Amino acid sequence: MESYELAKLCAKALSEKKAQDIVILSVAEQTVVCSYFVIASGRSTTQVKALGDAVEEKLKKELELSPVRTEGFREGRWGVLDYGDVVVHVFHEESRLFYYLERLWDSGKNVERYED
Repeated sequence: MESYELAKLCAKALSEKKAQDIVILSVAEQTVVCSYFVIASGRSTTQVKALGDAVEEKLKKELELSPVRTEGFREGRWGVLDYGDVVVHVFHEESRLFYYLERLWDSGKNVERYED
């Protein structure tokens, strides 16, 4: 599966669990770490955890793919799922406003808002 399709599948899993403000950022020209960030918000710490679980479950079920690394979901403020070429960031709304990753990585042409 191509990296972009993987990013879209992650975004879809987030959308199915009612994540807010889902964006796909193409960062391949800015870093060698990965090609895409998928960023979304949850309204509560419980929802942030559930969103991370939803992405993991969908990718495991449909692609037999597990994250290389998972961080931060225990506290429910900001969690990261690392799938190699795609990194998923799930924030609590307040944390997302504070860190505002889109601002750091936005080159003007690389941000796609995910809509079903």
